[in-house]
Amino acid sequence: MPHVLTAADLPVPEILRRAEEWRTRLQANPIPPIQPRAALIALLFYEPSTRTRAAFEQACVLLGYHPLVITAEVSSVAKGESLQDTVRTLCAQGVRAIVMRHPQAGAPQTAAQVATAPILNAGDGAHEHPTQAMLDLYTLWRHYEMPDPRTRWLAGRKVAIVGDIRHSRVARSNLTLLAQAGAEVWLCAPPTLLPDAPFPHATLTHDADAAVQDADVVMALRLQTERMQHGLLPSLNAYRRDYQINAERLQRAKPECVVMHPGPIQRGTEISDEVADSAQSLILEQVRNGVCVRVATLEYALGE
Repeated sequence: MPHVLTAADLPVPEILRRAEEWRTRLQANPIPPIQPRAALIALLFYEPSTRTRAAFEQACVLLGYHPLVITAEVSSVAKGESLQDTVRTLCAQGVRAIVMRHPQAGAPQTAAQVATAPILNAGDGAHEHPTQAMLDLYTLWRHYEMPDPRTRWLAGRKVAIVGDIRHSRVARSNLTLLAQAGAEVWLCAPPTLLPDAPFPHATLTHDADAAVQDADVVMALRLQTERMQHGLLPSLNAYRRDYQINAERLQRAKPECVVMHPGPIQRGTEISDEVADSAQSLILEQVRNGVCVRVATLEYALGE
């Protein structure tokens, strides 16, 4: 019963292979015949989500399971039930797996200690978001014509991740998988949004132009505007000026550089319309790949 709690838990070559098989299958038949099972998979979301939740719901259906969506507002959590008791209850009711998003870092690990079904982390606080990183890696793997995933196939390529690094679970999980694949990873943010401690296998900078210089891949992160309320940003205009991924800044990257964003996009803030909708953008490809990667990850966790 493999849990998927961190990006390091993912068997990357296997997930890439499974995701590509599902992509091929769905391209050949977008509405494949599905044999329904009398079994449930719980989607336990304590935070709002569109892309991740929708992709996991589709993944459940494609595997023949019924997705049981539970949000904190309509569950016994609102009455004070602990996470452990919620997980014990769902397992006692026979769910085959629990996909969970939680605002607290480490919550999936806590759930895994009492679960009798696989726990899949769909984002926990500012800690990790394994399947987002996996779909980002899969998107790059396909873009670079599917090299041998057992090698360091991103060696010699520079990936710049620009945005609120301090609070980003996406950046942390991506760093794990990108470094495994051999990429040179730069993490860029305003000084107040950089982590206090150094990140292994990454170059940290507050200079966006230096981060983007000669990059093969530039990933913009969603700016959480509530950071301004905490005094971590002087103004949105200052952020746009110094950190927005726009056409002018991208001129510093390699001509064939591609642009990514985990979503949701705040156009005109962390990325310009021109770049988000350009031929360099892989953003919609990331969204399309999200379903295939979630099916592959769920299939792996279920041992199928």
